[in-house]
Amino acid sequence: MSETPTPVQALILWRLLGRQGTALNSEIAPKKAERDALLRAGFLDVEKAGRSSRLTVTDKGWNWAGDHLRDPLPPTMRVLQDWLTRLHHHLAASGATLAEFVGPAPEPTAPAPAKPRRAPAKPRRAPTPKAPRRSRPPSAPDPGEIRTRIERAYLACTAGRRARGVRLSALRAALPDLDRATVDAGLAAILRGDPTIRLTRIGDPKALDAAERAAAFDPAGEPFHEIWIQA
Repeated sequence: MSETPTPVQALILWRLLGRQGTALNSEIAPKKAERDALLRAGFLDVEKAGRSSRLTVTDKGWNWAGDHLRDPLPPTMRVLQDWLTRLHHHLAASGATLAEFVGPAPEPTAPAPAKPRRAPAKPRRAPTPKAPRRSRPPSAPDPGEIRTRIERAYLACTAGRRARGVRLSALRAALPDLDRATVDAGLAAILRGDPTIRLTRIGDPKALDAAERAAAFDPAGEPFHEIWIQA
């Protein structure tokens, strides 16, 4: 195997990284040839864990993954490809590493001892079901608060500098707790009359990747791709 995993081998690494870098072989069920190739190349470690084996991504594997979030995957994995591209932009905007984003793996726990069997209980009459309580709909976010959050995210992407273009893909990645509709509502309010902020379009399709096209704000059939906050 070369120093670059194949797309199929990369999927094994991404599955393990989605489980914080470690999992039982039986949970991942990789093909033996692909798994052994990753072991020989130093991307994985393996150790016995009961009747199975535990696969763990090495430092070399973590470093490779952090530098290759946008590497091509098999065509059937287009959704994962797009999400990894979004993650790449988020890490680039926030300055965090992939390991910081994923977090440390929990310590493996021993299986709980089996509980002794009890004699079957006598059947009881089922209680009369109660009507479910109606939950109150969440209140809409305050427009002024959304405006403030957008400006903070913009400054986080530009290291505190203004009058610089920020791709909307990076802006959305810097607002992970706000859903798309909420961010779009804030951008729509900006378009209606905020003289300090403007949205711009990028006309050259070659200058946009799939994540940037997906993150565009398109209120009337002409998508915006960048945001600028003036000094």
